[in-house]
Amino acid sequence: MNFVKTGIEGVIIVEPKVIGDNRGWFYESYSKKIFEEYGINADFIQDNRSFSEKAGTLRGLHCQKNPKSQAKLVSCTRGKIIDVAVDIRKGSPTYKKWVAVELSDENHKMLFIPKGCLHGFLTVSDNVELSYKVDDFYSPENDRSICWCDPDIGVDWGVENPILSAKDTAAPLLKDSDVDFEF
Repeated sequence: MNFVKTGIEGVIIVEPKVIGDNRGWFYESYSKKIFEEYGINADFIQDNRSFSEKAGTLRGLHCQKNPKSQAKLVSCTRGKIIDVAVDIRKGSPTYKKWVAVELSDENHKMLFIPKGCLHGFLTVSDNVELSYKVDDFYSPENDRSICWCDPDIGVDWGVENPILSAKDTAAPLLKDSDVDFEF
């Protein structure tokens, strides 16, 4: 595996070693030992899957606030997405900065998103499936959404009218939320 640092501390692109032959391919998508050797010590306890039917679907920006915050390891198992992580850890040198990475079933890349970062993605193709590991259980009372087009964050999604859920349409700006991460 190759671990690539991004412009946000703790947000890491994971590039697995893909072994292919005439039958197809194989790769190790997660090894606690290898991740820990690289300094990623998340204890993943839940796997999640999502499906988005149409290109142009935007999910995000999401997190769980303390004390149930989550680190995530995201992979796109079918189709193609632009995956986004936003640092919202007050005191961080990259506070309100974001990174975007293309994840697809062809490039096999994954994105590790630490606690204290928002996560969102835009589908670039139809029929997209995501798989992601998290290090804490889903907690509805701590689940938060921040407006996908918050001008203080300024993510360039490349779309003006994405397909959104009612929850994401009504999400507040970061400055109006009760999310309170510290670096």
